[in-house]
Amino acid sequence: MATLKLTCLSCGQVNRVQTARLGAGPKCGTCGAPLMKAKPVEVDLATLQKAARTDDVPLVVDFWAPWCGPCRMMAPEFAKAAAELSGQARLAKINTQDHPRAGSVYNIRGIPTMVRFARGRETARQSGALQAPQIVAWAQAGAGAAAG
Repeated sequence: MATLKLTCLSCGQVNRVQTARLGAGPKCGTCGAPLMKAKPVEVDLATLQKAARTDDVPLVVDFWAPWCGPCRMMAPEFAKAAAELSGQARLAKINTQDHPRAGSVYNIRGIPTMVRFARGRETARQSGALQAPQIVAWAQAGAGAAAG
């Protein structure tokens, strides 16, 4: 059976998960946290870098800050998209105010900016606030190419 690598967004441990079990709520073998949450997970820069480099499942990251009005408007839409994409992609958020180095590492010029990673590389980037259906469509646009 085919397995995929997933970095636990809670503890940073890399896990191997059978492809058929992605939608069945797999948990981290180290800390027990869900690996495919139906809501966005706040991450730090080290965890983001490890997941972006390692994961076989698409990772969509929202670069945001609490003082940003469009970021706050997009947050509930990003959460709705995470629920809809559960089992297909993981959605994470990184607060660029708390982790300012993330903006420079990933060359973020404005927020909110979403970046999609798949199999160790950036596959797409989108700046500006979007509604949940737009986020889902954008995240799925590269999923077929990334999964192959």
